[in-house]
Amino acid sequence: MAEPASQAKSSDLGTRVLSAIILAPLALAIAWIGGWPFAALIGAASIAMAVELSWLLPGGQRRESICLAICAVAAVALTAADLAVVALIVGAAGLCLSLAVRLWRGEPLWAAFLAYPYLVIPVISIVWLRSDPSLGRAVIFWLLGTVWAIDTFAYFTGRTIGGPKIWPRLSPKKTWAGLIGGMAGAATVGAASAYLLDLGAGAAIVLALLGLPFAVIEQAGDFGESALKRRAGVKDSGKLIPGHGGILDRVDGLVAVATGAALLSLLHGGTSAGAGVLIWF
Repeated sequence: MAEPASQAKSSDLGTRVLSAIILAPLALAIAWIGGWPFAALIGAASIAMAVELSWLLPGGQRRESICLAICAVAAVALTAADLAVVALIVGAAGLCLSLAVRLWRGEPLWAAFLAYPYLVIPVISIVWLRSDPSLGRAVIFWLLGTVWAIDTFAYFTGRTIGGPKIWPRLSPKKTWAGLIGGMAGAATVGAASAYLLDLGAGAAIVLALLGLPFAVIEQAGDFGESALKRRAGVKDSGKLIPGHGGILDRVDGLVAVATGAALLSLLHGGTSAGAGVLIWF
């Protein structure tokens, strides 16, 4: 006899919660420590991401996953060694190699243009932001809190209110109400972060306002990965995390937000590798 839908959903939710209870504290502890342990965590995650991403794209999956993983791990290590510019060069070299191989084999070039920036730039960004000696920890915890708040608020707001879908062809469950809820969650985390860091009312307002576009960026990252999965004809990017699918399914929003935060830092003048000081600090 088939398991009733309500029981299946309850079981899936229980698995998701159990996975989060086990994995989240470990990730947070390593993020707190920072340094090479944090770089090792991101490097390990980038290998899994490379494998999953390569299988969502057309072409030589095994070859692409190996090259992607090598570039990502090298980029993480170089960034941790305060050589973020060299890390970007390594990523560009990997992209050029992939393009050359794809051109030779007659495989779609767009897949390489998507894969390398999608993976290499975010892992460089998050290690670079964490490497700031005084504020890196605060920035990373703010980013993680923002992403988790967006997903949580969007999920429960969307389920409670429902209403029009944002892009049902790509993600049939995401609603405009959920997006607004995600914005509220991001703004709440921003204001709370400013309070905990004793930054004052002005910083609280800035952080809360920054949460609004970051919620849109996070959801855009989610839609982007959904588009890749739709094209590949799969529900999840992998099966690494019980109840959650693959690692890309869990970090699709984080990679977008981390990249946006690093870009904001650069625009504000944080040009030296490891500076990672965002505008509100």
